[in-house]
Amino acid sequence: MAKKSDKDLRGTLRLPIGERIGLAGYDARATPGAPDGKNAALADTARMGRRLARLQERLWAAGTAGDRRRVLLVLQGMDTSGKGGTVKHVIGQFNPSGCRIKAFKAPTEEERAHDFLWRVRRALPEPGEIGIFDRSHYEDVLIARVRHLARPAEIGSRYGLINDFERELAEDGVTLVKCFLHISYAEQKRRLLRRLDRPDKRWKFDPGDIDERALWPAYQEAYELALEHCAAPHAPWYLVPADRKWYRNWAISRLLLEHLRALDPHYPRGDLDVAESRERLLKQT
Repeated sequence: MAKKSDKDLRGTLRLPIGERIGLAGYDARATPGAPDGKNAALADTARMGRRLARLQERLWAAGTAGDRRRVLLVLQGMDTSGKGGTVKHVIGQFNPSGCRIKAFKAPTEEERAHDFLWRVRRALPEPGEIGIFDRSHYEDVLIARVRHLARPAEIGSRYGLINDFERELAEDGVTLVKCFLHISYAEQKRRLLRRLDRPDKRWKFDPGDIDERALWPAYQEAYELALEHCAAPHAPWYLVPADRKWYRNWAISRLLLEHLRALDPHYPRGDLDVAESRERLLKQT
């Protein structure tokens, strides 16, 4: 009998395409597809780390031989949903030389002088790399919508521009893994309080987080619109329940593993004359 974790998690967590999304209908504490219990999931995550590292090396090696394929993991979610934690616990298992990590903050003066995708294009992974976006181009239809940083018509046009951009990426060999880390209102409060209560976590707290939390309904609506308008077969959204950190880390690891397995990168054969090189090396004193 197959374990629950043997099932394809992409199909389990993939949001429907072309349908209305109601985030209130998704349980942020759920653990769909996970092994039975936290300890089993932690052990499985550790095992996946070794497999992910091997597949990453193969992808990187293939890239040196002209294979243009690469992976882009997009992490979106409310404050404290675990974007940074995912980078630390999941991506930390990869070889840094084959990764490109970008945390998008408020745009600089230079970035504001260009279209909203300009800074995103500059941060894309090169062939053979795994790219990770902590926040992304979606901020321009999320916080920009909630905080009225652009006219409604401009924000509305950005959905189509994002879809065109992601189609362009897919056609150029980019595998998009877009994950919405779904945290509950109650769990966010607990995590913010923990940051205040623990001196070693207090540096993460920003009083502005309280102001953003007051806009929770508006952010949920903005996310629903983004998840509805910007999903396609080549760039679907995966909703990852994020109230349980161990599940979040397991699920992201599993999604990456399934996508890398599907790519099935191979070490390049090359035209190296092994025998001749071995003979030359053995002759050296």
